[in-house]
Amino acid sequence: MTMHKKKIAIIDDHPAVRDGLATRISLEKDLEVCGEAEDVADGLELIIRTQPHLAIVDISLKTGNGLDLIEKAKTENEFVRFLVWSMYEEDLYADRALRAGARGYINKQAATDKIIDAIRTVLDDKIYLSTEMSSVLLHRIVMGQSGLQSRPEEALSNRELQVYEQIGLGKTTLQIAEAMKLSPSTIETYRARIKQKLDCHSMSELIRQASQWVLERT
Repeated sequence: MTMHKKKIAIIDDHPAVRDGLATRISLEKDLEVCGEAEDVADGLELIIRTQPHLAIVDISLKTGNGLDLIEKAKTENEFVRFLVWSMYEEDLYADRALRAGARGYINKQAATDKIIDAIRTVLDDKIYLSTEMSSVLLHRIVMGQSGLQSRPEEALSNRELQVYEQIGLGKTTLQIAEAMKLSPSTIETYRARIKQKLDCHSMSELIRQASQWVLERT
């Protein structure tokens, strides 16, 4: 009897990471990699063309953001499952990933076999999170709205957080606009909103705070 393998798409901007993950998945008899991509546009095209059972997506892509990709792809094919696999801290991004449409989140620092566990959990239509993150989200639900934000950055939208990170990396408004394919005026609007939400009294204070945040995460 021919085994029908589950098709897995990998969308990550690091070729070595894609190769390593593809090699690990190939060891599973019931799984196969149906394609790879490194940015939002190619990732969306890959998903539409190959109709994978599951797409593994990084948050930071060559151009754009993985959460944006998931939201766009869900409008094209609501049946594709998404698993976010990223270096970004789980307590800040896992909830955002689920709200974007992903069914799981796993940190790249997790043991290699954990990614296979995560893939199978999501393929079974279950949510995959670490035990610690499951506890955090449950606590937030119990606490209600007042318990949702434990850090100032959690008040930012996905796009605002993306701009905030770019500010922390020392990028100018024009550089951020080019990277995100938005107008400079739109980026300035995001900067103003971030400044207000984080209660920064000047742009220089915002830059210092963003730079410190990026430094602490590296």
